[in-house]
Amino acid sequence: MTKIFLANAEATRSLGVELGKSLPASSIILLQGDLGAGKTTLVQGIGEGLGITDAIVSPTFTLINEYTEGRLPLYHLDLYRLSTSEVESLNPEHYWEGIEVAPGIVAIEWAERLDYLPPSYLHLTLTYSQDSGRQAQFTCNGQFDLTWLFDRLSGCSPLASSVE
Repeated sequence: MTKIFLANAEATRSLGVELGKSLPASSIILLQGDLGAGKTTLVQGIGEGLGITDAIVSPTFTLINEYTEGRLPLYHLDLYRLSTSEVESLNPEHYWEGIEVAPGIVAIEWAERLDYLPPSYLHLTLTYSQDSGRQAQFTCNGQFDLTWLFDRLSGCSPLASSVE
C-alpha cells in the first residue's frame, strides 16, 4: 500500500493527469471515498491526461459516461445510487473485459458496490486529511504494478514530496 498526500483539488487533478498519461489500455481503477473526497476530480484529471477535451462530469445519474476521443477511451462509472443487483445489470465487466467496447481506462466510483472484481486493478481510496487536503491510498491487485507511477510522480511538482 502506498499513500500520497494531496494538498488540494489541483493536486488531485494532477495525480489524475499523470495516471491518464501513463496507464495502459485495459487499466481498471476502483475508486472509493466519502462524498466530495475528489473521485470525480481525479477522473477529470485522468481524462485530461488522456487528451480528452469534452467536459468530464460525474455519471451519478447517467451511471456510465464514455469518452472515446483521447489516447485511449475512458469509461467512467458511478455506482453510488445502485444496489448490488442493479450494478450487475450494468455489466461492468464488459468495460474491463473489452466486450463490445474498445479497451481503455475504466474508472469506477463507489467501487465497494461491486459484487465481483476484475482480476487486475488499482484500488484508490481518497480520504479527508486533518489539514484540509486529501490522502490517496493505493493498493494493487493482480498484475497491476505502480512502481513506474511513483517514479514518475516523484518528478511531478505538486506531488513530488507527498509519496509515502
